[in-house]
Amino acid sequence: MKLSFVPLSEIQRLRRTITDPVKQVRVLATVFRINTLYMIAQAGSGHIGSSFSAMDIVTWLHLNVLGKDDVYFSSKGHDAPGLYSILLGLEKIPFEKIHTLRRLGGLPGHPDIVNTPCIVTNTGSLGMGIAKARGMALARRLNKRPGRFFVLTGDGELQEGQNWESLQPTANGHYGEITVIVDHNKMQSDTWVKKVSDLGNLEKKFAAFGWEVARIDGHNLLQFSETLERFNNITDKPKVIIADTIKGKGVSFMEGNSLGEDELYKFHSGAPSADNYAKALTELLKQVEVTDLVLEQREALAKYTTSSQPQKLISAYGAELKTIGDEHAEVVVLDADLMLDTGLIPFKEAHPDRFVECGIAEQDMVSLAGGLALSGKLPIVHSFACFLSTRPNEQIYNNATEETKIIYAGSLAGILPAGPGHSHQSVRDISILGSIPGLTLIAPSCEQEVRLTLRWAVEKNPLSTYIRLESLPIDLPFSLPKSYSLQVGLGQTIYSGHDIALVGYGPTLLKQAYLAAQQLAKENISVAVYDFPWLNNISDKFITELCKYQTVLTLDNHYLQFSQGMMIRAHVPQAVSLGLTDVPVCGQNDEVLTNSGLDISSIINVVKTHSKK
Repeated sequence: MKLSFVPLSEIQRLRRTITDPVKQVRVLATVFRINTLYMIAQAGSGHIGSSFSAMDIVTWLHLNVLGKDDVYFSSKGHDAPGLYSILLGLEKIPFEKIHTLRRLGGLPGHPDIVNTPCIVTNTGSLGMGIAKARGMALARRLNKRPGRFFVLTGDGELQEGQNWESLQPTANGHYGEITVIVDHNKMQSDTWVKKVSDLGNLEKKFAAFGWEVARIDGHNLLQFSETLERFNNITDKPKVIIADTIKGKGVSFMEGNSLGEDELYKFHSGAPSADNYAKALTELLKQVEVTDLVLEQREALAKYTTSSQPQKLISAYGAELKTIGDEHAEVVVLDADLMLDTGLIPFKEAHPDRFVECGIAEQDMVSLAGGLALSGKLPIVHSFACFLSTRPNEQIYNNATEETKIIYAGSLAGILPAGPGHSHQSVRDISILGSIPGLTLIAPSCEQEVRLTLRWAVEKNPLSTYIRLESLPIDLPFSLPKSYSLQVGLGQTIYSGHDIALVGYGPTLLKQAYLAAQQLAKENISVAVYDFPWLNNISDKFITELCKYQTVLTLDNHYLQFSQGMMIRAHVPQAVSLGLTDVPVCGQNDEVLTNSGLDISSIINVVKTHSKK
């Protein structure tokens, strides 16, 4: 399949020949949408909808507003491909990087100042932007340097409480150099903001905090320009523009306003199908307003694929959750705007009265769960592991001190998929949650173990459980015995050996370990592989079993510090560990596993080193 993009020479030509600023931005915003579409299709994932909704605004800012002392950044960060397409076209990032979205050493899935020119702060974790802008502005004031700060937020992002903490001190400090622009496309993730957690009257809310407020059509460039001109005369308080936009703007079937009330939006994340890519490109080309646009083409790169029947832990979890909901009337399911990604639709459809959509408000969700648990219900709480383990950590601890029973399910755990980058790669949740009294951490390896884990958490564990779920569909070379059952602190052999033991959890690294053991067996190195799902519990019986091996190599899909491997090393003196020591990188899955030293070859090399001792 061939993918098309507008080359730099064409962008330069359009900038030279179109002199009317409004027409120039209209044309270039469409060109940048074409290149954003190319980048996401080439990467195999990305956020089209929010990139397209903000494109007109961000293009105008970069071409007509930002001076050498001014700063722009997106607080939501999901629209990074759209921002990159602008920076590439304006030659602020080397144009050859257009082919490297979500590749190792390329443009990361969310903004990252370490790896990308012209990026001023890391975003992707929501709600931090206004406070960061205030910090930057304060530094400028202390240094007696001028400058304005323009911050783009999502409207769904405004459900995150830190935004509202930031509004009052920014007004109290009279930060007239700060302008916030709300990309008000009325959608978050896969559905409507009003159906998740309605924001109410945003104009009155911002005004009540002491901000100057304007509301505009976010695709009307003249309105946007005139509002910014008016705001230039207001220097004693911060400003906010509520820009009414359309998610997926520019492609009819991607536009959010074409969606029915009960439909799920399909273009928040991921990549378009080949058919949708071709249709979207055709529509965008018709909007360019120039007849002689030249495109270049590249072959689509190979993407991560599986067999027709991979293991899907999230689907298995969702199906079992629905069944448990049928059997247990006390179960109440809570979600933080990720019901599609966390497998909750079957439960929601079967038990809508016991499904609570909390929006992007993890702290509120976890404390709500605490109240339910104190009142005799069994709340099961869901989000991505990177957010669930961190933002509401104090609330999780508070719930634990009450000795109630709550189940937390953190999806998208570990370093894969690696495309979103470190804001979404949950590799510190074990260390953050593992010491909380009464909270048992489990990481299932396959669909069978997922179902057993959820059953154990609901029906056998008297206190709370954290279920660490890897979201990537995966082909596994092993299966657990049909008679397998969870026993606290015990591991299960999935490959027999007698010299060295590999101990891990979750499908990603157990697959690598199993295949490594098979290869090592051909070289007469006998390696056992254990599925050990217990992340903060180890039994005396399992310690004794591991101590019989010459070497035990633990595999952590996590930072090594305060990991499962550290727990094992405290009890097994001959244990050594593989895991992460640095912030995980963004890239294709195989690239990142190798870069992190967690692929088959890396495991084999470590085993061979220790087998010679």
